[in-house]
Amino acid sequence: MEQRVHFITVATLDLDAARRFYVDGLGWSPTLDVPDEIIFFQLAPGVVLGLFDADAFLADIDAGSGLAAAPSGFTLSHNVDSPEEVDRVLGRARDAGARIVKPGRQAAFGGYHGYFADPNEVLWEVAHNPGWRVTDDGTVVLGAIEESAIE
Repeated sequence: MEQRVHFITVATLDLDAARRFYVDGLGWSPTLDVPDEIIFFQLAPGVVLGLFDADAFLADIDAGSGLAAAPSGFTLSHNVDSPEEVDRVLGRARDAGARIVKPGRQAAFGGYHGYFADPNEVLWEVAHNPGWRVTDDGTVVLGAIEESAIE
């Protein structure tokens, strides 16, 4: 198996609330929207986020498997260019109906970040990490943050 992901699919308890939040609130454009089933959003070249109605999700994976449909134990991260932009994105998410879990603040890794939960409790981190970048070929570089970048 190659080390890559094309779809990130999250079971969501209220697909209509997810649609209102991402499409109406944040202004995202669906790649495909199947009412009462799933909404897909293109996130990056070759990467799609699917918000799957929880009941349809359980049926798809075979509800007899004993798995739960509620998301937990992960975050989706959105990296931005400055601490001020972290605060702006958190504010826009709040205005669209998100619950702010952690307001923007200095992070242990040396950058600045905060968290919000969408209407279905999917957690998003919004971060400014001066040690993180994407090269022209799409490679993610995670480097140490220099002390001068923190101050």
